[in-house]
Parts: sequence; C-alpha cells; structure tokens
Amino acid sequence: MVNNAILSFDGKSIELPIYDSTTGEKCIDIRKLREQTGAVMFDPGLGNTAPCQSSITYVNGEKGILRYRGIPIETVAEKMTFVETAYLLIYGHLPNKNEMKAFSNRLTNNELLHEGLLHHFDAFPSNGQPMSILSAVVNSLICYSPEIMDTTNEEALDNAIAAIISKVRTIAAFSYRKAMGLPYIYPDPERSYCDNFLHMMFSIPNKMHQPTQEAVKALNLFLLLHADHEQNCSASTVRIVGSAETNLFSSVASGICALWGKLHGGANVAVFEMLTNLANNKETIPEFIERVKNKETRLMGFGHRVYKTFDPRARILKNAVFALLDAEEMKNDPLIKIALDLEKIALDDDYFISRNLYPNVDFYSGMILRALHIPLNMYTVMFSIGRMPGWIAHWLEGKRGEKKLVRPRQLYTGNVLADYVEVDKR
Repeated sequence: MVNNAILSFDGKSIELPIYDSTTGEKCIDIRKLREQTGAVMFDPGLGNTAPCQSSITYVNGEKGILRYRGIPIETVAEKMTFVETAYLLIYGHLPNKNEMKAFSNRLTNNELLHEGLLHHFDAFPSNGQPMSILSAVVNSLICYSPEIMDTTNEEALDNAIAAIISKVRTIAAFSYRKAMGLPYIYPDPERSYCDNFLHMMFSIPNKMHQPTQEAVKALNLFLLLHADHEQNCSASTVRIVGSAETNLFSSVASGICALWGKLHGGANVAVFEMLTNLANNKETIPEFIERVKNKETRLMGFGHRVYKTFDPRARILKNAVFALLDAEEMKNDPLIKIALDLEKIALDDDYFISRNLYPNVDFYSGMILRALHIPLNMYTVMFSIGRMPGWIAHWLEGKRGEKKLVRPRQLYTGNVLADYVEVDKR
C-alpha cells in the first residue's frame, strides 16, 4: 500500500487507500466509501472496478500482452500442452515430472462418465442446444460425486478438478454423438487429451479415427489459448456463484451459461454466420467492406474490447491455421476461402489499420474448428472445454482468498414510495 487518494465530497475530504499491483497499476480501495460518505460508486459493466485480487492471469490490452501466472502466452503456446497449462493455472506453478504424471493419471482415471448420466442425454431432444446440455450435465456431476461438498477434503477436491477437466470433453463428444444418432465412443486411456476428444467425436465402432498431428496440435493450441482471460464475464460469474460457497461443479456450470451469450463466447459463431451470409448473398468482399465502413453492417472477428492494438492469441492461431488447412485439405472450402480473402483485404485497408481493427482470436479459432470438422453449434462448447481450467482456478482463488459473498449495490431510480390501488379502481 502506498499513499492515499483524497476524495472531496459533500464538504469534507475522505482518504481512500491506494494499492499497487505487481505490474504497477494503481487501485483505489473504496470498500469504506459508503460507510464514510453514504454514497456508492456507479460503474455499469464494472469496467473500472476490481472486485477481487488475483494472481492467475495478466492482460494488458494497450500493449497486447497476455500472461498465465507470469508466463507470456507466446511461450505457453510454443512449449506447453493444454494439460500442463491447466495445471499451471489451477495450482499456480509449473508441474515437475511427478506432478505432471499424477495429474495426467487423475485425468485418465476420471474420463469415464457414470452410466447413470447417459440417461440425461436420452432426455434431451436430438436438436437440443449443446451448451444447454453441457451446463446441465456438468451440474449433474455433483450427484455422482457428493464428496466434493466437503471442501476441506483436498484429495476429493483434486479428483473433482480432474473430473471436470476430463469429463467435459466426454460430455461434449457424447452430446454430439447423440445429436447425430451415432453410438457413443468411450475415451481411450492410451490417447492424449486432444487426440482422445477427436477420437470420441469421430470414431465409429468398426473404424477408429486417427487425427493428423496438425489437427491434434491445432486443437491443443485452441484450448490453451482460451484457458483463461482474467476477469471476463464467465470467470466473474464463476467467482460470484462460488462466493456463496456453491460447489465447484455448479459454479463452473454457471460459467458455461455465461459463456453461451453472443457478446461473450459466441463470437466465433458470429464470424461464420457472417461468412455464410456472404456466401449466400453473393455479395463481393469489396462491397461488404464498403458497407462495414458505412456502418451498415459489422465485421465480425476484428477488433477486441480489451486489446487496443492486436490480440496476441490471434497471431499464434494464424500461424497454426495454414498448416491445418493444408493437412485437412480445407483451403478450397468456400467459407474458409471467403475468410482468407476478407482478412487480406481488411489488413491492407487504411480504414481498419488506422482503427487497430485487426483479426482477433475468434476469427482464426473459427477457421481452426471448421478445419477440424467441428459443427457450428459446438463452437462455444469447444470454448468451454478450453476455458474450464481458468474457471476452476478462479473458483479456487475465491475459495481460498478473502471469503466475502458478492453483493453489489445499485443506483435506485424507481418510485420512492407508491400507494396500492384496489383492482376495481385501477
């Protein structure tokens, strides 16, 4: 803590403590503001409010920086797997060989679903929303692991963490198989995390699917690049729900629901809906770009609310896209072709350059998922699989930190006092 900020209010001065973050950013402590002044802060969207302390992920949107536990995302993408990244985010340090082996074994031991859960899939219609199924089944896991309610049991907690990370891909794959009318393919303990997911998605009983190395690498990159992104909508939701001492399964299920929103996890879906409309309307790219400039339509997948220069995740995924497109022979896919043409024209146009409207992670992640043959209605599910370690890390940090039930104030603008009118006099 350094010196205080002085707030002049209602004829008196109030001293508010100032804290320094490890990156040098200042934070004014307003916890006693209402007690001292009778006033509260008004900050719709909480864009200038830090509701917690966190040491998980650092984002600097002005400089295009993303770091997991201090490690630059570029290093994470180059040297780490999704499983190792999950361990880093959740447990706060890079695992040694024994820790990595134990964590991997926990994932393998928890990859199967209780057979009773299969009835949940039968209850959903074949055209049911995959995100709805995912959140419902994840929430139902608590019924089959009631020991997690005892949060003082570290062994049970470690198993619950591994269970969610491992079972979420099984749940996702099973929901896809159900929708397609295909038999469930059980996880193979000999396969890696990403290889196993693609196996459960695309194998058939008499022919096991063997994905290319490029496909496994691209999926690994997709997942680890989405593993956490600081205090975003879904992570904040998990922390808020967890602040009520809600169990881990139900807390991350709330994160899935938050991610489902079009303004959060649905952005890569919006990119391919835009590309599909372009293909169906027979509109040329230059014509579409002009409409964007005239603010008649939006260019999805460009620009970012946080990153004011470039999205570091997009640069990493862009390099992976082309290797995957070659391996999967997808360069002639009509929507991929439109996406690449759109990228080239936009990146050469001063209108977008001057406004720092560069392709973001959603633009390239959509191409990755299409090249992996993931259906469009599963895109946000894939995001959920990747984001699971971050949600777990935030839930744990809230559980072990300052225990305080999140209960925001409001700026009330309704009637101060109203009379009741009998129904026959209204």
